[in-house]
Amino acid sequence: MIRLPTTHAAITAPLVASSTRFPGIAIGRSLLDGRPFHLSPVQTEAALLPSTNSLALGGLGSGKSTTAKTRIRREILENGHQAVVIDSFGEDNAGEWAPLVRSLDGRVIEAGTFTLNPVSTLFPPEVREQLVRSLILAVEPGALTHQATHALQHALNHPKATSLNGLVDALVSPEDGRWPAAKLTEWGEGAAIGLSRYTEGSLRGLFDGPDASLPETDLPIISFDFSHLDRNSPAIPSLMAAVSCWAEHVWLRQSTAVHKHLVLEEAWQILLSPATSELIQRLLKNSRKAGLSLDVLMHTLSDLGEGRARDLARLCEIAHVGRLNPEEAALVGALLGLPAWAVERIPALDPGQAVWKVGPDYVDIVQTVLSDEEAALTDTSARRRMAQHALAVEQDTTASPTEPLAEPGEDTDVGVDPGEDLYAPFTTADDGWDWEALPPNVIGAPQHFDLARHESVLRTALEGRFDEAAQLAAVYEREDISAHGLNSAQALAWLETRAQVADLRGEPGQAVQLRATVARMGIDEGEWFQKRGDSTPPAPHPVPPPAAPAQAAGDEPSARARRRTWPYVAAVAGLSIAAAGVWTNAQSEHHTQERQQKAAAYKGRSGAALTIDGVKTDVVAQWTTDRDNVIVELRSYFDKNARYLRIDGSGKTASSVRENGWFPKDPEIKLPVSDYLADVTVHIAVGGRTWKDGSRAPSRTVRLSPTGIAYDAQTGEKLPSDL
Repeated sequence: MIRLPTTHAAITAPLVASSTRFPGIAIGRSLLDGRPFHLSPVQTEAALLPSTNSLALGGLGSGKSTTAKTRIRREILENGHQAVVIDSFGEDNAGEWAPLVRSLDGRVIEAGTFTLNPVSTLFPPEVREQLVRSLILAVEPGALTHQATHALQHALNHPKATSLNGLVDALVSPEDGRWPAAKLTEWGEGAAIGLSRYTEGSLRGLFDGPDASLPETDLPIISFDFSHLDRNSPAIPSLMAAVSCWAEHVWLRQSTAVHKHLVLEEAWQILLSPATSELIQRLLKNSRKAGLSLDVLMHTLSDLGEGRARDLARLCEIAHVGRLNPEEAALVGALLGLPAWAVERIPALDPGQAVWKVGPDYVDIVQTVLSDEEAALTDTSARRRMAQHALAVEQDTTASPTEPLAEPGEDTDVGVDPGEDLYAPFTTADDGWDWEALPPNVIGAPQHFDLARHESVLRTALEGRFDEAAQLAAVYEREDISAHGLNSAQALAWLETRAQVADLRGEPGQAVQLRATVARMGIDEGEWFQKRGDSTPPAPHPVPPPAAPAQAAGDEPSARARRRTWPYVAAVAGLSIAAAGVWTNAQSEHHTQERQQKAAAYKGRSGAALTIDGVKTDVVAQWTTDRDNVIVELRSYFDKNARYLRIDGSGKTASSVRENGWFPKDPEIKLPVSDYLADVTVHIAVGGRTWKDGSRAPSRTVRLSPTGIAYDAQTGEKLPSDL
């Protein structure tokens, strides 16, 4: 641990209050002043910390999950808290929280081995309805019309509706109510089809069965392990909806622990799902009153899109941010209100280090400290370390035996000077230039050449304010002529800058004339103003002198001429580089800004509702969690007119036709993507009622953006959303 003087910490991190201390469990040590860092949010005064919810962000290997597990373990052991974890990520088909949960005598509930009953009588009637609606929306987003909702409410009141199978039966064969049974059967068909996915389809066994029940509420920790499920499966939002309802209406009410934690691993899946986002938002808002802390873990807020990300950041008073790339760090910093110095450190953080923000004012950089037991229980990078170890072994075996590796303590310096300023700007001992020996007018001599003024003029011109740029250049040129002389490199540089402005303004003739003046000045041996023979003061735009006499063959230019020429060449080259740099930086900033805006709006899903050849269809794109692929699907939702469906993109094709009276299956293709922010274009074809086998089907080309917007690829027109 390197400790910096408190005076240095105060300068480097002005928002860290030197006297601030938080009660509770030990988490680690500050990297700014070396103080231990403690925090149990529920023990902190409500005036200082109105909400006890926390947000953990960071890329793979940043240590965010390790810190979260360590916090939960210490809260359970030291303060008697309880925790429920929704765990959707791990190695070897096992959730990453499993070792920790078992060490605390908790229970790991794997999806498919435990059947949750969404219509349990332990749930209040309104909760049962909300939960069943969530299950339907997860698999059939368009099924719940007003009529279908009424049919569902009617079926939930049926005596058979104590299990999911019984509820489906009540929807398919309802009894007369306010509306006749025939009407209710018709209205409830879509809801019954959606729920049948859980009783007869691919999701069977999650919510139906004779042993369907609810988990215990008196265990120190329970982990719902969804890690072996496909991340794009509707089972995940369905299970999360059920677990969230159970946590809110059963666990929180029956638990006797002093405080509870609901941990959401890979929380973007929950917060983006319509089936669960409303439940989680409600828990976040009412958490302190319910004696609950939501601990949300995810890679970055940009996964949610700007609106949801801001809502989440507003409801979480505690945030710890591990290593992210600079683009993501800037987005997170803006959403969380982090100071600039903290945002700059995020991309360079080591594993286990994080920028912590507690409440509105406290910001620190903390290294999580683990015991050996905690390190073993919270390890989530076993595969990575095995690969690194294998690589190290391979390198050791290929190393030359005649060149032994230096051991620490021989010729290597593995320590760090405790008095060293870790955050001082990097400098080299010798940059190769003797500034004092350079001529006084050379471009780059810091005491004589102000490059920033030239850059400001060029930036003004790049923004289209050409008159203002010309006026600024004239003012600065007069100042340099007065200070350094008419033929100085400083004055010459303004001719090149004015030529650059002329180019940007679309006046190449003037730019050529100005550069010709620069060229003639470079070979002139005399001072123009001194040769004029009058007392006229120097003009800001000097007139070129008469051509110099031709030099005889074999004559060598004087030493003075050579000395005068190369500063001008350096000046022109320097200003050209400066102009190119300003232009490149402007373009780069524009591109970066566009990517940041797109990253902030990233949803990882896009869709369009289209009617082609009389068939209502949706084309839906879903980016995978690793953002390396996008799955595009063409859906017809059992449209009676659909005869043929086809989708093409990036050399991949999928199609289906209506056979033996069965509706065509929804075709889908999986496309690899190198840039997860780039749009994906697909070509879709749909054959309606009159389509015949072998005939050409009407088609559309659709461009799908990961921000959730879809466009007609040919016209650029924005298409209506499928949601």
